[in-house]
Amino acid sequence: MTRAVVVDDSHFMRTVITDILESGGIEVVGEATDGREAVSAVAECDPDVVTMDVEMPNMNGIEAVEEIMATTPTPILMLSAHTENGAEATFEALDKGAVDVLAKPGGEVSTGISAIKDDLVRKVESVERADLSTVGESSPEPQSPDVADETAFAENGTVVVGASTGGPSVVENVLSGLPLAADLRVLVVQHMPDSFTSRFAKRLDGRSDYDVREAEDGDRIGGGEALVAKGDYHMVVSNYSDGRLRVKLDQGPERHGVRPAIDVTMETAAETVSDALTGVVLTGMGTDGAAGIEAIKAAGGATLAQDEETSSVFGIPARAIETGCVDDVLPAGQVPRGILSTVREPT
Repeated sequence: MTRAVVVDDSHFMRTVITDILESGGIEVVGEATDGREAVSAVAECDPDVVTMDVEMPNMNGIEAVEEIMATTPTPILMLSAHTENGAEATFEALDKGAVDVLAKPGGEVSTGISAIKDDLVRKVESVERADLSTVGESSPEPQSPDVADETAFAENGTVVVGASTGGPSVVENVLSGLPLAADLRVLVVQHMPDSFTSRFAKRLDGRSDYDVREAEDGDRIGGGEALVAKGDYHMVVSNYSDGRLRVKLDQGPERHGVRPAIDVTMETAAETVSDALTGVVLTGMGTDGAAGIEAIKAAGGATLAQDEETSSVFGIPARAIETGCVDDVLPAGQVPRGILSTVREPT
């Protein structure tokens, strides 16, 4: 049975989170009201996973994550408020070694809690499986591969990148490794709460040579631009003409229990894009992306998957590889070069 420590300065929230986890078959072996207590509780209880609040007195969640990862490394799920400040703080915690994030309910807390019940249990189970040696390894500055002046790339190349647990830092590194010379259109589907994808897009924009933004309904992009799927919306590739992609946002049924789904974007890209198309699946739990990789391969596109050694959770890549439709399996650090090889014109 998975053993958890619950950290929150609200007695009510600790009680509710504990009840949800225990009803989902997860044993809560300790609680803490602030970061200092969290560090002690983790050392004493040796849990499999920690749920960590962000804003707390004495020592906040970011400081607690840093201390825990330095002394008693343990998979940590951040529970953060639906605010810009909450999102920024959570990404800082991910940089310090936290594995994943779930938005705390707003408005009527009792209603919101019931709505995230299944998500909370699923996220905790996913985070528990994380390989901590691969977490929190984002590059501080873009590091694009050297591209010779004479390098020729296919015209109008499109790349669809999908990731889940442990994905943000890997996605950052992938985008920072793509040079503008490749003139790609990049679509990113990262499983993430709806209040965090805008901030994630801003981080990618600051760490990449590409112009990155959160997708809006009807958005169009051309070469050198990237869209991040908006949380709670599928990103559908609805049109492709003269090297420009158009997307629409869709709140249709979840797939694999998630929205946005990697499969939706990859499948519609495979149906719509007539030029070079590359599908990439990165770290994460579940099966989302496998059908999308099959669709891209069937459409004549190239397909890549992150390897097990560098994946925080080797679920999504493994399921894609099992389809037999993945062209190459690469360590996270080699994915940018792998993408470029799929759109480089033969000499």
